[in-house]
Amino acid sequence: MSDETPPPDQDRTPDSGRTPGGSGPPSDRKRALPPERPRPEAGPEPQPEARPEPEPQSESQGGTGDGGGALTGRQRLAEAVWPPRVTRAQLIVALLLFVLGLGLAIQVRSTSENSALRGARHEDLVRILDELDDRTKRLEDEKRELDKHRTELDNSSDQAEEARKQTAEKEAQLGVLAGTVAAEGPGIRLTINDPKGATDSDTLLDAVQELRAAGAEAIQINGVRVVASTYFSDSGGGVSVDGHGVSQPYRFEVIGKPADLEPALNIPGGVVQTLKNKQAKASISRSEKITVDALRQAKRPDYARSSSQ
Repeated sequence: MSDETPPPDQDRTPDSGRTPGGSGPPSDRKRALPPERPRPEAGPEPQPEARPEPEPQSESQGGTGDGGGALTGRQRLAEAVWPPRVTRAQLIVALLLFVLGLGLAIQVRSTSENSALRGARHEDLVRILDELDDRTKRLEDEKRELDKHRTELDNSSDQAEEARKQTAEKEAQLGVLAGTVAAEGPGIRLTINDPKGATDSDTLLDAVQELRAAGAEAIQINGVRVVASTYFSDSGGGVSVDGHGVSQPYRFEVIGKPADLEPALNIPGGVVQTLKNKQAKASISRSEKITVDALRQAKRPDYARSSSQ
């Protein structure tokens, strides 16, 4: 036995891959190492892209507090309403409603502008209502009078005599209306002075119509009796009544209830105000005795006959 020890490298083989405490054949203990991957060249490390931090949402903006994206009821309602989704049928209905509203507005405005009572005072409106009440009362009285005559005629033992009596009374009344007999009673006198000559036949006709509507029973203008067939016309710078020329001042003799006749001429937009706008002056006076003595000849109708049996 020699004292020299061999170098440690000489006893090893290239295949020895022992590990401390390893056992078994050398082929079982060998493991192939994976090939090394080439490393990229060293360079500056990429910095992460900076992202803006989300702004905190308030409860009114839809924040739920837990990071969710749920919408509130107000936001859902706003999305349902805007932008508007309009159909063709809705456009047609909207157009029709617009035209209808425009027509109603024009009609109301036209009625308000043409109304004679626009801007009338409270006292004038009360007077007009009183006049309407008086007209209604007169019609009711006339109806009761006719009902009374019919009842008397039905209950009379001598119906022929009662009929003659009522006929005579009716004849006197119709004679006053027809202008064939003179009449007198309470009423008013209307005098129109127009230095500029602006009063025409239409103005006088309006005055007669207002008086008749107020209950005038007999009217006379400058000695000419006014009846149902009376007409007015402009002639020669003046006015003619039934072909008779009348000159200024125009004097009206009217029999009726003065408390009804005078307010009828003084209503807003009535005869007195119309004459005032034409710079004419109208004066009205009441009287307990007005005489209408201008007469008209009774004319027998050519074709009309009484139909009473």
